[in-house]
Formats: sequence, C-alpha cells, structure tokens
Amino acid sequence: MELRQLEYFVAVTEEASFTRAAARLHVAQPGVSAQIRQLERELGQPLLDRSGRTVRLTEVGAAVLPYARAALAAVEGARLSVDELTGLLRGHVTVGTVDWIRSLDLPGMLAGFQRDHPNIEITVVQEDTARLTEGLRTGRIDLAFLSIGTDPPEGIATRVVIEQDLFAAVAHGHPMARRSTVTLRALAEENLVCLPKGTGLRAVLDEAFADAGLRPRIAFEAGEPPVLAEIAAHGLGVAVLPESAARGRPGDLHALPVVRPRLTGRIALAWRAEGPRGPAARALIDRARHPPDQAAQT
Repeated sequence: MELRQLEYFVAVTEEASFTRAAARLHVAQPGVSAQIRQLERELGQPLLDRSGRTVRLTEVGAAVLPYARAALAAVEGARLSVDELTGLLRGHVTVGTVDWIRSLDLPGMLAGFQRDHPNIEITVVQEDTARLTEGLRTGRIDLAFLSIGTDPPEGIATRVVIEQDLFAAVAHGHPMARRSTVTLRALAEENLVCLPKGTGLRAVLDEAFADAGLRPRIAFEAGEPPVLAEIAAHGLGVAVLPESAARGRPGDLHALPVVRPRLTGRIALAWRAEGPRGPAARALIDRARHPPDQAAQT
C-alpha cells in the first residue's frame, strides 16, 4: 500500500469523479484508476462503486476512508515538524477579519510575515463574527480579528487590540442632532440602523437593551459601518456605530456618545484556545501577538 494510492482514493471520494480527481491531482485519469485498482487488489475488496454517473463509496470504502485521511494527515504532520525544526516553515494559513480595519494595518502585518516566511501561503477571508468564530473552532481559520462583546466566545483565546465606545450618528436635520449625548432608553424610541446579529457590536447593543428591559426598533441592518453611516446620513434612522465610524463624516452626521449606560465595542485578535494545528499557524499567531517593533521594545 502506497501513500499515493491513498491520496488518489481520497481525491476520487471527495470529487465523486475520476476525471475531477485527476485534474485536481494534475495527473492522467488512467493513472488514478490504475492506482486505485491496485489498492483494491491489495485490500481484497472494492472501495468504489463505479456503476452510476458519480463514483460512490462501497461499505468497505466508507470504512477505509477515515484511515486513509489519517495516514495522509500524519505524513503531512511529519513534514511540518521537520520544517519547524529546520526553520523552513511551509504550509498555508487563513486569516479572518470582520472588515479591513485601517488602524490595525492588517496588510502590513501580512506582508511582513510573508517576507519572513515566503513558503507560507496566506488566505484572507472577510466574514461576520459568528462565522469567523465557527471557523476558528473547526480549524478552517487560523487567526481572526473579531468584534466581541463583554466575554470572549467559548473555546476562543483573545487579546483586545481596539476598544471604542458606541456612538449614535444622525443626519444634521434629525431632532437628536441638537443633543450632545443620548441614553439607551432614548435610543429605544428611535428607528435604529445597526449591524446584523452575529456581530460583536450588535451583541453589545442587544445585551444592553435586554438588561434594561427595552425592545429596540431595528429599521435597517447592514454588514459594514460605512453603509450604516450612509443610511443615517439620508435621514432614515439613527445609526449605532463605533466612535471612529460615527465621527468619520462630520459634514453629513452628528455623532453623540451613548450614555446611561456607556457601551463599549472591542476588536480582538482571536485564535483557537486549544492551539493551532501546525507551525505555520503558530508562527502567524506569534507575529500578530508580538509584532517586531513591539518585540524590540520588550
């Protein structure tokens, strides 16, 4: 039994097609078929049902598949361990972020990391906090910048990197534009423009309303603070935003802090509490937690 046979078997299973598996593996289809037939002869049982339009696992194939995947993962783990010990980091990491947060200079951090580790491939995804958190838990994402509430998500380690008060933002012609602050109770009487559920700032707001026994009127939801600001600038409601976003359009919007109670949103660097799976992810997390300029000062 060869690792190549197991690799081809897993690829055909995942693609449900010899043709697609061969294209994925960059080999000729007859070679894939021949290797899997050899594997079946060695095991003495058919692993794949080829009778239909798509290739399906037989009962024996379904039993073998997890062991094939485990064997391939073990080999990859051995390679990564050797790379780590010799300083030749390789692999792939995925970074998630709620949006492109200018003050964090995420592109600069990633560029510096890739200069130091040119053999590591980096993928960046932009999603809401709920999806990023689930991605961290499952290992789909190695590192993320999350918008969090009071407590970090279960199973996720965090370090707060940005903390901002929540502000209300209204068009200059709105009655609230005559105020300097706004209470949570007053907000509950307005048509609100908010981030959707699943985001950290929305969780902070919803928790505050629930604790006060209030039911807010959510008129509009949008996934990006600039979109919320645009809606409020057209007089369609009161946008609830981080301070920087609320103050970012003084020509169009009047910004006022939310008081009684004061509400705070946080952006946190987050990773799976039980630790990343490989050395590439560990190196990235270490870089994010201890940037070179900070490390030089400590």
